[in-house]
Amino acid sequence: MPSPARPGVILTDVRDFRLGDVIDDFCVKCRRLTNHAIVSLLEGQAAKVRCRTCYSDHDYRHEQAPPSKKELLKQKELFNAVLSGVLPSLGPADTAIDPEQVPPAVKKKKPA
Repeated sequence: MPSPARPGVILTDVRDFRLGDVIDDFCVKCRRLTNHAIVSLLEGQAAKVRCRTCYSDHDYRHEQAPPSKKELLKQKELFNAVLSGVLPSLGPADTAIDPEQVPPAVKKKKPA
């Protein structure tokens, strides 16, 4: 039977990350998937990473690219469509919302 990699440590299915470990992540500056070094950990998971290509620090993105501008525009259009259904008196050209026109169910409650 082979000896464990670290004597006295029980290895689990999930790999324990350590500072300085190299992992893949999407770099927001390079705009591509590159190698990153772990800079900080939070509850055993990578919180901040440093790109090993451009040396920029950013939050760990779990290898997910940010949404494109097309996707953001589509989300904004969908939000406006839903908002016009909730507040039918507002047209697409109206951007300012009068607090008196907002139904009571939509108004935010003030913290106590």
